[in-house]
Amino acid sequence: MINKERATQFLQTLVQINSVNPPANELVVAHKIAEHCTSYGLEVDIQMIDDARANIIVRLLSNAKEKNASLVFSGHLDTVPVGDIPWDYEPFSAEIIDGKMYGRGTTDMKGGVAALLEAMIILKEKKIPLKGDLLFLGTAGEEVDCIGAKQAIETDIVKNAGAIIIAEPSSGEIFCAHKGVLWLEIETFGKTAHGSMPQNGINAITHMHKVISALQTYSFRAVEEHPLLGRPTLVISTIKGGVTTNVIPDYCAIRIDIRSTPLLSHQEIIEDIKGIIGEVQKTEHDFNAKIHVLHDLNSIDYSGSQALLAQLKAVKNELSNVTLLEKGVNYYTDGSVFSVATNAPIIIYGPGNENLAHQPNEHIEMNAFFDAIEFYSVFAERYLT
Repeated sequence: MINKERATQFLQTLVQINSVNPPANELVVAHKIAEHCTSYGLEVDIQMIDDARANIIVRLLSNAKEKNASLVFSGHLDTVPVGDIPWDYEPFSAEIIDGKMYGRGTTDMKGGVAALLEAMIILKEKKIPLKGDLLFLGTAGEEVDCIGAKQAIETDIVKNAGAIIIAEPSSGEIFCAHKGVLWLEIETFGKTAHGSMPQNGINAITHMHKVISALQTYSFRAVEEHPLLGRPTLVISTIKGGVTTNVIPDYCAIRIDIRSTPLLSHQEIIEDIKGIIGEVQKTEHDFNAKIHVLHDLNSIDYSGSQALLAQLKAVKNELSNVTLLEKGVNYYTDGSVFSVATNAPIIIYGPGNENLAHQPNEHIEMNAFFDAIEFYSVFAERYLT
């Protein structure tokens, strides 16, 4: 039986904590989770990253003499900024209107975190003997650099997992694959001159224009469409350069967001873009450019994990009379980092609507939140008994 009042109040408490990244301050969230979970008999460890940032591990341990592999629940503690567009409701109010809780992080992904932890409390209260440990890993920094996940893989919590469920928003569907991410920065360097004498300078913005034009016609090497993830994408997402109107700009930089599929090698993409820069250099006098890798995480695809997927689908069908199909999603998760340290299947299932993530008026349907708690608790009980 779900304690809806307890779960709702805990979610509101998490949403009311400003953990916008940067600076994130996940330690505040971790302490609140620790206070809540220890009061219900769960074991807690806080894993420090720096003075204000931390991961948290919550444990419901099995007493079995010979334990089966553990089930790991996971979610991140940071959120993206509120943004410049005004909200209809204060972003950290966690106000509930017409069955929806509003606030930054309700969907991405404090709703999922709260649901996972409430499911663990439910199993603790039921006192059911488990054949394996049930663990929650709350990570820092997923929205920027996955710093928490990178530190967490140094521990046994991921290495000994039999399966990992990440509660990123999935609208209550099963995502067994997601794209990888490759963020690149390209810089062009020129020479400053007075705007009235352009012949005395080298225009870094003009040179960058040549690079941008070439990138817009770039085709990825893999032509096949991934069955769950579709095709890769490339977006030029930021540009900066120049200091004022009457000065020839000596510097320009762009940042590129590439979302990849398992059919692509990130190293090959980098080599291709270096080749594009090389071709521009052949045609542009005094051209000077550099490329930097800012973020590099692989895609994942666990569609072959049929036994686990069958268990998940069976629970969903029993609870909601819904037959789910495995799907893929375009965003990335900490699962990219975890996959380096474990062969355990990594599945995304969360109560939030992924289309509301990073948006103004972000919210979560409370009924979806309660449904997720039930799903997590029933699945965990069956997986571990």
